[in-house]
Amino acid sequence: MSAAAVRGNAKLAQASPYTAFVETAARYADNEFLLVPSSATAAYASGLVSLTYSQALDAIDALKARYLAAGLGSGHRVALLLENRPDYFLHWFALNALGASVVPVNPDYRRAEIAYLLSHSEAVLAVGVEGRLDDLRAAAAETGRAVPVVSPAEAARGIESLAMPSAPGAPDISAECALMYTSGTTGKPKGCLLSNEYFLHMGLRYVNRRGYVQLEPGRSRVLTPLPMFHMNAMGGSTMGMVLSGGCVIQLDRFHPKTWWQDVNQTRATGIHCLGVMPAILLGLPASPGDTAHCVRYGTAANVEPQHHAAFEKRFGFPLIEGWAMTETGAGAAISADTEPRHLGTRCFGQPGSDVELRIVDEAGKEVGVGEPGELLVRHAGPDPKRGFFSGYLKDPEATAAGWAGGWWHTGDVVARWQDGTLHFVDRRKNVIRRSGENISALDVEETLRAHPLVAQVAVTGVADETRGEEVMACIVPSRTAGIAEARDLFDWAFERTAYYKCPGWIAFVESLPTTATQKLQRGAVRELGASLLGTRECFDLRAFKKRIKAAQKASA
Repeated sequence: MSAAAVRGNAKLAQASPYTAFVETAARYADNEFLLVPSSATAAYASGLVSLTYSQALDAIDALKARYLAAGLGSGHRVALLLENRPDYFLHWFALNALGASVVPVNPDYRRAEIAYLLSHSEAVLAVGVEGRLDDLRAAAAETGRAVPVVSPAEAARGIESLAMPSAPGAPDISAECALMYTSGTTGKPKGCLLSNEYFLHMGLRYVNRRGYVQLEPGRSRVLTPLPMFHMNAMGGSTMGMVLSGGCVIQLDRFHPKTWWQDVNQTRATGIHCLGVMPAILLGLPASPGDTAHCVRYGTAANVEPQHHAAFEKRFGFPLIEGWAMTETGAGAAISADTEPRHLGTRCFGQPGSDVELRIVDEAGKEVGVGEPGELLVRHAGPDPKRGFFSGYLKDPEATAAGWAGGWWHTGDVVARWQDGTLHFVDRRKNVIRRSGENISALDVEETLRAHPLVAQVAVTGVADETRGEEVMACIVPSRTAGIAEARDLFDWAFERTAYYKCPGWIAFVESLPTTATQKLQRGAVRELGASLLGTRECFDLRAFKKRIKAAQKASA
């Protein structure tokens, strides 16, 4: 399917991800849709996993029949804790075929976090990998609602009827496809309502890109380690491949030691990564595999400027910076697909003709060339919200505030240079970005505040040469505290929240900077955190932040 054919396909314009998959499977039945290298399958298979479009569609339709028999349909939400496994793709498309929405669950979430998602989303069913079923059931019990929990194998065999009515009529392009939770500044994650159009729009943007990033219909193969509970993997790599007949090469996570082996053996033509990955890859010993690949481009976000040119020179392909949010989808995505890219800066390209933007100061007045201000965006044309999310679940006030004045307020501070390129400066929102994960400081504060040692707490991000930012907790203790108490606080957080949210640094202080009304002065907290690094009051706990340890605890 050529890009022109995709653009001109009127039927596809009224489709869903499932119907788009059906159309592609008819054209490219024997093409590989999904490939999971053996480096990523140790938890559930003895080697690599490969599915053609026809094989995947057969499995999807079989699941579709099982879910239909159970009474699932429009208006229902199903939580998926399926990691980056093939089951995730199959269950998502099967549920989408019926008009049911999926609620992707971060596999690093603990019981309380899962319970919040199940309760807030009002999910009617949860499907999870075997090792997390007990956690899912315990979380479901905390909601006070009857939420059945099944494994993929149990779902494939058929589940009991949920005896719940679904909305009448067939799902259309505006129907909800997924409810994706994203960190904000209000403590608890917000649920972004994402429609069928949202995902199709993301896929179409990928197919229609020009410059360094171009897909070759029926031949492109994109390798990604990014998680399926993020919009990049669901909407970008997956839908881009579905709409072009390409192959998704899905890793479970980023494996530096086997990265180039996987890239080479899978014949990847494109890769997706986040800012921390180039730095790690550059730190590996040079080898022939560095350039013995078929990669034509890589897409990235937040690459450290000092690594960008060195990465491209060593590995032999352009690494394209881009910008988007879960809320914007491809409705206002921006990427550096063409020159000038200004390597060595935080340039993320120029807006295309489909994006309108403003850069404003705190008073809402547009700033001049080169001056920093908050980025406001919308889709060009008669529908400024086209391709964007449909709103925050159960939070119309936050949705309206985000769209104040008819522009989406991103919370990101950028500057526009004379040549029209956009350059990232900082985040206005109180969010810490560690290894590509957005972490709400208020969420971490809430967890730590429940510990009896904590009288006051302020969480901020501090610079980290590998992760971009690391979580620091500045704590006023209720008694004398040292390294033993810092480790106890870390373990407390580790038992109650995803590992990456735990404080990598804990500093004990006499007081925190506050306003006259006792509100934290966030700017001053950030300065305080930076000043405490390397002092005797500040304890480095980064070595204890291990995903594998979290997984072991979850299955214990």
